[in-house]
Amino acid sequence: MIARLYGKLLQKTPPLVLIDCQGVGYECEVPMSTFYQLPAIGETITLMTHFVVREDAQLLYGFATERERTAFRQLLKVNGIGAKSALSILSGLSVEDLSNAIALQEVGLLTRIPGIGKKTAERLLLELKDKFLPEAITLASGAKAIGNDVLNALLALGYSEKESLLAVKQLGDDLDVSEGIRQALKMLAKS
Repeated sequence: MIARLYGKLLQKTPPLVLIDCQGVGYECEVPMSTFYQLPAIGETITLMTHFVVREDAQLLYGFATERERTAFRQLLKVNGIGAKSALSILSGLSVEDLSNAIALQEVGLLTRIPGIGKKTAERLLLELKDKFLPEAITLASGAKAIGNDVLNALLALGYSEKESLLAVKQLGDDLDVSEGIRQALKMLAKS
């Protein structure tokens, strides 16, 4: 198994990159989150990889961080999610945003990703619920319900899921819903 590539970046054409590792060129597909972090052509690069051997192909997928690779592997375990869908999900959402969407059971955030319908999004949320919680929003049990109410209020006011999740994440634990909404709106007004 190929677990990591270290070498010179020869070519980058989304979603493919070509890396020269001691004279051997490895082509791998990367999510857009990794693609945007790539250095200039000719510079040294390190990618964590996931190697897939199928009957008709051998495919290599690359990731900037171990967290991305772990998230990709967890996504592959979900029934109906293949490598292309997993790459789309990681291209559309950061690992943190994906964790937050799973923790807050936000179907709408996942259905905005091309190729992910409502049923697939619901299956993702169900099957990954316990696997992404350690990185998700850490709200106390009572504060989680308040955080969900604040999040829903922000979404109803027209804020994006990403902005709303970020604002809810920054709230304190000892707030009631109305105060949480007020503080979140203040944070969003500043940005």
